Amino acid sequence: MSRKIIFIHGMFQNPVSWTPWMRYFGEQGFDCSAPAWPDHEGEPKMLRTSPPDTLGDLSLEDVIQKLEADVIRAGGNDADTSKRPILIGHSVGGLIAQIFVARGLASMAVAICPVAPNKMMTLDWPFFKNVAAIANPFKGDKPFAHTAETFHESFCNTLNKEDAALAFELTATQDSRNVLRGCLGSAGEIDISLKHVPLLFISAKEDKIIPYELVEKNAAAYTDVSSIVTYKEFPDRSHFICGEPGSQEVIDHVQQWIREQQSTVPLFV
Repeated sequence: MSRKIIFIHGMFQNPVSWTPWMRYFGEQGFDCSAPAWPDHEGEPKMLRTSPPDTLGDLSLEDVIQKLEADVIRAGGNDADTSKRPILIGHSVGGLIAQIFVARGLASMAVAICPVAPNKMMTLDWPFFKNVAAIANPFKGDKPFAHTAETFHESFCNTLNKEDAALAFELTATQDSRNVLRGCLGSAGEIDISLKHVPLLFISAKEDKIIPYELVEKNAAAYTDVSSIVTYKEFPDRSHFICGEPGSQEVIDHVQQWIREQQSTVPLFV
């Protein structure tokens, strides 16, 4: 039976962003799925130009509840830990993967440029600028919409103007401010002292949304010495690390790490 991988997208993206990853890991024999968050189903351009009326009310708890059901259907609560799905999440999706690891719903997980749990912060101006712009309480529940220019500046800053414009056109969506607000509150809290399945953290050196220092801090916060935590930093990459030129190198590294964990005995808690 094929091992299952569930890809979890982050804010301002949807399952379309995982297309190359789904293709690659499917060709490697994995059973892949990339469930959409509520209000994120469809083509990004449609979601960007005509967002669902309920998008502004979407909370992190809503996203977690929907995705948890998807993970459980994929075997997340199987008594045999090795039969639970592998989770790969980006940004808020990385945080959600960490949450599901803490809930015992994964066999292993990869957190790529993840939003950090437990209100972890770093003294980085672009990070604070981005958080303040999205979570701004004076904006109420109005969804946050990137322009091609702001998407280039913050999300895919290592790309040239033309490639950034294409990335925006093909993948960018609007999103709920309440999701990020939830990440900064109790919904984004995890007991990271517990024993857990293998975790791989990946950072992007030029990421202006989730600085590499914060990813490193996130990984280092896991303190159980019997559990596997691996940290990998990629130079010259932005928050768009999963889709920018050179992303195959990241995919290959994740694939190799997964194979290494599968060959390790004993693997799971």
